[in-house]
Amino acid sequence: MKNAFIIAVDPAGAAAIAAHPLPAVLGFARVAHFGSFTRAAAELEVSPSALSQSVRALEARLGVRLLNRTTRRVALTEHGARFLERIQPGLAQIQAAFDDLDDVRHRPTGRLRINVGRTALRIMIEPLLPRFMARYPELEVELFADDTLADLVAEGFDAGIRLGESLARDMVAVPFGGPQRQVIVGAPAYFERHPPPRTPQDLAEHDCIRLRLPGSRRLYPFEFSRDGRDFDVEVRGRLILNEGAHILSAARAGLGLAQVFEPSARADVREGRLVEVLSEWLSPFPGFYIYYPARKQLPMKLRVFVDFLREQVWE
Repeated sequence: MKNAFIIAVDPAGAAAIAAHPLPAVLGFARVAHFGSFTRAAAELEVSPSALSQSVRALEARLGVRLLNRTTRRVALTEHGARFLERIQPGLAQIQAAFDDLDDVRHRPTGRLRINVGRTALRIMIEPLLPRFMARYPELEVELFADDTLADLVAEGFDAGIRLGESLARDMVAVPFGGPQRQVIVGAPAYFERHPPPRTPQDLAEHDCIRLRLPGSRRLYPFEFSRDGRDFDVEVRGRLILNEGAHILSAARAGLGLAQVFEPSARADVREGRLVEVLSEWLSPFPGFYIYYPARKQLPMKLRVFVDFLREQVWE
């Protein structure tokens, strides 16, 4: 079932827009969101040409150009950006009204949009998706993998999932999954060429696979915790990657030592493809949270997702 907040976009022209501008306003907002008439039209279940005519009629009614159109892209004009900023709160209130009606019907429907870090998506959320979607067949789920801290409200997300240390203070944050732990692993072939490190300082003599997240200029150090003290160690290495799954593959190939979340390496360690080292220097830490803007009533679609995460029995 599609998102409840879909209003038919009338291609009849300026006369229809003058009488009922809201459908065209919604159409404009979705085009601005996607940067594409084609993708917005697919979501609104209209043709791109009908949507384009509707937005042009809205521009004619307002007397300003809202979008710059080329054969390759669609972008907001200065007036369009100001108009979008003003209308977004109202559109969010209308969406909330539809969500409230879903609550009254006591069944979660519509589209649930979650912004989630790549590691959390891979090790925490993906294994649960079949069970969750089978339980709520009328609910659509959109998961947006993103390692930056997105503005949930401005970008139209219902919630985000991150480590607790990364959360904004003005959000409601609900923990799930229990404490997490990172491990340092290497392939048996790597340890045939290098002695295992006994302390974090020994990593200076090792080739480490380093992480640089998208959009970050910083190479992440290896993180340690022991006897209540947290500290970082800057490591060296010839290979730099920006995705945890690729780092794990490189470690399996014997290209160096990697620091990864323990659940992602568990099967490899158990089956002998990787060997864990320095385990006594890596203590558990608070894990993942699902977070969302504070509001009086939580939409049913988000409430059932939060409850589902909290009820899971985690290994």
